[in-house]
Amino acid sequence: MNRIARSLSAVSLFTCAVTAFPSKAQETSPDYPTRPIRVVIGIAPGGGLDTMTRLAAQKLTERFGQTVVVDNRPGGGTVLGMDLVAKATPDGYTVLCASETLLLNGVFKRAQYDVRETFVPVVRLTEQAYVLAANLNLPAGSLKELIALAKAKPGHLSYGSPGVGTTLHVGWERLSAVAGFKALHVPYKGGALAILDVMSGQIHMLMTTVPTVGPHVRAGKIKLIAFTGPKRNRVFPDLPTVAEAGVPGYELTNSYSFYVPAGTPAAIVRKLNAAAIDGMQSPDTRNIVAADGGEVAPPITPAEFRTRFRRDYAEMENTTRIANIQLR
Repeated sequence: MNRIARSLSAVSLFTCAVTAFPSKAQETSPDYPTRPIRVVIGIAPGGGLDTMTRLAAQKLTERFGQTVVVDNRPGGGTVLGMDLVAKATPDGYTVLCASETLLLNGVFKRAQYDVRETFVPVVRLTEQAYVLAANLNLPAGSLKELIALAKAKPGHLSYGSPGVGTTLHVGWERLSAVAGFKALHVPYKGGALAILDVMSGQIHMLMTTVPTVGPHVRAGKIKLIAFTGPKRNRVFPDLPTVAEAGVPGYELTNSYSFYVPAGTPAAIVRKLNAAAIDGMQSPDTRNIVAADGGEVAPPITPAEFRTRFRRDYAEMENTTRIANIQLR
């Protein structure tokens, strides 16, 4: 990740260069963009979202011939950055890049507005699915066996997550709901300790990323049960997806995507979508994303993304209601 961040460091040097903006007449120009674009992210520099946002910003800069800057606004579990974009002029010059945390902030009412109405989904940039990993001594070698074991001993099996209300917590609860079993949730402040506890037998299982768990799998310290993506993972091609393993329709991915404020002209949304897809689908970009453990998201139109966004929101909202997940 450091290698990628260094290769994109030039993009961040432009951040302080944007100090003034032209009139609204220019903002609605059909020649968009005619000035720098600011992409806001709700986290501090570093990490997957920051790295991939800078990569996408570089690609847009190349295609638009205008500087695309990255503006880090950490705070409030990314809500500070969301608020800034929500209040921005809907002219295409202030863009939000966010993960599934945007959905969670809406479902858990961390934001003081309906994210479905406040933001326009533009394009999915990258996506990264997870693997379901388990302690070596767990008497289940497949997802069907794991579900059967969990049903036989309701609440006996335990799983770790990065915390209450996170994507992985909600993802586990959705799997439990659709597969019809109960498991004990053990929240952690991060994923590293959870992996150690799975290997030692303190907890039974967790979901995590392939790059994170891969070395432990190859060292024979932890086993994999299933992959949560829509298709098999290239690193572990023999590992079935959750859907293949007996829970059809289930999928859990973390994606990084662009959003703009409601009211942004559709022509600008389409232009951003097309330019981002063109940049992200290039071979060099695919290689960079793959090196970081992810994949470039399949191309979809803004309308298709909007449909998916609302579907995912509804699924997340329903899961949190059924599981009675509450933030304290």
